Amino acid sequence: MHSVALLTASYAKDIERFSLLSESIDTWLTGYTRHYVLVNDEDVPLFERFASDKRVIVPASRYLPKWLFALPPALQFISKRRVWLSLLSSPVHGWHIQQILKIAGVLNAPEQRVCILDSDNLFFREFDVGQYAGGEKTPLFVTPRGIDAGHPLHVLWLRTVDQLLGIKERAFPADDYVGNALVWDKDAARAMTDAIKSATGLNWALALCRKKKFSEYLLYGNFVANSPEYLARHRVTENSIAVSHWDDTPLDRPAIEALMHAASPEQVALCIQSYSSTSIDDIRDVFRLSSRDRRSPSLSPDHMGDAPAFETPKTR
Repeated sequence: MHSVALLTASYAKDIERFSLLSESIDTWLTGYTRHYVLVNDEDVPLFERFASDKRVIVPASRYLPKWLFALPPALQFISKRRVWLSLLSSPVHGWHIQQILKIAGVLNAPEQRVCILDSDNLFFREFDVGQYAGGEKTPLFVTPRGIDAGHPLHVLWLRTVDQLLGIKERAFPADDYVGNALVWDKDAARAMTDAIKSATGLNWALALCRKKKFSEYLLYGNFVANSPEYLARHRVTENSIAVSHWDDTPLDRPAIEALMHAASPEQVALCIQSYSSTSIDDIRDVFRLSSRDRRSPSLSPDHMGDAPAFETPKTR
């Protein structure tokens, strides 16, 4: 079995969501060595209360290149988003930085496998992430033919992926590798960044800063899919371990409860995208209720579905 770490890139505005994620990890997860939390330098004091023997708060500057520096918040008079400046590229924003940090965090982790968890995820069932992610092959989640030519944002991301990796042919509909609680292998991530340098002639982080319109998950998935060597090291699966709410419709408490109750036995995590404006208090209340009920000896076995150790999902 390979060692497995957890990794989250977060920031101050997501701290309440991150608080719930960390609580759920401490309640339900086993099988990992460390949870690395990468945040903006000025946010480190806000996140220090989450630090523990297994959770490490890492300032972004430790992993970001020296030529990229954050504009102090006091100087951001126009942009409502955090801005990073560089003499080598045009300015980049927090969303780009979080993606870069995820890649850098995987490359710098002592562990071989890393499960990437965004702040708007939480776990609601017992889960041995080491058993799931630390086996001979790395799980690679895919939605086959999930991106059609009419999807403007995903198509733009794929065009960038093709340029960064030197992929010459692209057919639609294309496979989609975006998901939640995804696992990366460090050797594959290193080979991916080498492929970016080979295709662009640039350091991988600089290449991403110059492109801007990219998805780290599509980048990793397409690299693996186009590399026979690394594809053979992955176990491709169409089953996500997370049940997700992707659109911008806010959910009320009954809808959150219904989403969790509808989860299959293999789905142990919940993601309600932050842009849906769903109340974090409602999510927390539902999570705490389900956690209490799951630990109650009087609970009916089918109240939340069985919560077995992870079962090998359908693969292809």
